[in-house]
Amino acid sequence: MKLLTTLGRLLAVPFWLAVLGNLIAPFAAPFALLLNLAGAGVLLLHVLQLGLCHGRLKASARPTRDRLLLLLFGAFYLDALPSAEAVVAELLQATREADVTLAEIPLAAACTPVAERDAA
Repeated sequence: MKLLTTLGRLLAVPFWLAVLGNLIAPFAAPFALLLNLAGAGVLLLHVLQLGLCHGRLKASARPTRDRLLLLLFGAFYLDALPSAEAVVAELLQATREADVTLAEIPLAAACTPVAERDAA
C-alpha cells in the first residue's frame, strides 16, 4: 500500500506540472482542452475530499499544510493524515499528563507570587 501511495504521489506532481504548463503555453488543439478538463475534474474531486476530511484536517497538527497537500495529492495523502480519534486520544493523554504535573507542584509554591519566589 505504501508503494502505491508513493507512486501515486510521484505521478501527481508531473500531472499538475503539465496542467500548469498547459495553462501557460497551451498544447495542441485537442490535448489542451482535455488536459484542462482533467485538471478541473481532479481539482474538483480534491476540493470535495477537503470537505469530507474536514474533521481529520481540523485535528491535524498542521492543518494548512495538510490541506495544501491534500489538494495536490488527493487520496494518496489521506494515509498520512491522523485519524480524528487518534488526535483526540493524544490530546486526552497530554491533558492527563499536565494534570499530574500540576498536582506535583506544592500548594505553597503555587500560591506564592513570582516576585517572592525569585527573591528567595
